[in-house]
Amino acid sequence: MTVSSEQTAREADVLASVLASFQRCEDPRLKQVMESLVTHLHGFLREARVNEQEWHAAISFLTAAGHITDERRQEFVLLSDVLGASMQTITINNEAYADATEATVLGPFFVEGAPFVELGGDISFGASGEPCWVQGRVTDTDGNPVPGARLEVWEADDEGFYDVQRKGEALAARAHLFADERGEYRFWGLTPTPYPIPHDGPVGALLAAVGRSPMRASHLHFMVSAPGRRTLITHIFPAGDELLDADAVFGVRPSLIKDFQRQPPGTPTPDGRDLARRTWSRVRFDIVLAPTATATGGRS
Repeated sequence: MTVSSEQTAREADVLASVLASFQRCEDPRLKQVMESLVTHLHGFLREARVNEQEWHAAISFLTAAGHITDERRQEFVLLSDVLGASMQTITINNEAYADATEATVLGPFFVEGAPFVELGGDISFGASGEPCWVQGRVTDTDGNPVPGARLEVWEADDEGFYDVQRKGEALAARAHLFADERGEYRFWGLTPTPYPIPHDGPVGALLAAVGRSPMRASHLHFMVSAPGRRTLITHIFPAGDELLDADAVFGVRPSLIKDFQRQPPGTPTPDGRDLARRTWSRVRFDIVLAPTATATGGRS
């Protein structure tokens, strides 16, 4: 579409007026962010030549996202995730540092107050799924153990639901634990299975409209923290999962794909647990934490 020079000038005048409105902002960072946001937003509107009906549809979409959001569901997190904005923000704010473990999306289902389990404990708390033995070691980038590192872990059950999606039920398939003096950790969880993000709302309608699947690759979430270390938010993915190249929120990183080894019924477990001749799996995930920006003189 050809736009006349007169029309281009009028549109530029609108942008200039909006940018000028921020000149008295006393917070330099807020001023920078708002000016950049407005510049790119107006650039999008002008490049795509968005019509009024389309803009009203966008406002209605955001309104619907607000209406469906509650204490258990965050539709705006889902929107950020499916647009890749969450992964881009994480990538920007978790710069590569030596061999530190890569970060990925938090997702909308983390909750504070997960129960504590001892090392070797079971985080499932009755959630359905195949048992999975998870173990590893938490170290710094020099290979030194990080004793006492706190690990938050959470996942969906084998029906594709997190505990908070089952209204009225207790927390399950999530817990926190602490690495021992050697930085080692271990627990029983569930073998990850694929599941769809909530797609009965506006984000699901958007995905359907553009021909995208709401499915997430199978994964197990981790949040790992320790004094003087950059908090790591990540998850691991079973090798061979058919959705590794089509994850709805772009959360898969090759370094986070791990070998979940399925064990035949009757295979002895690492801790002697009796699984009544059920199949189970095991995986090792060694975690490397980067130092905080303070510890590196501003570089993290």
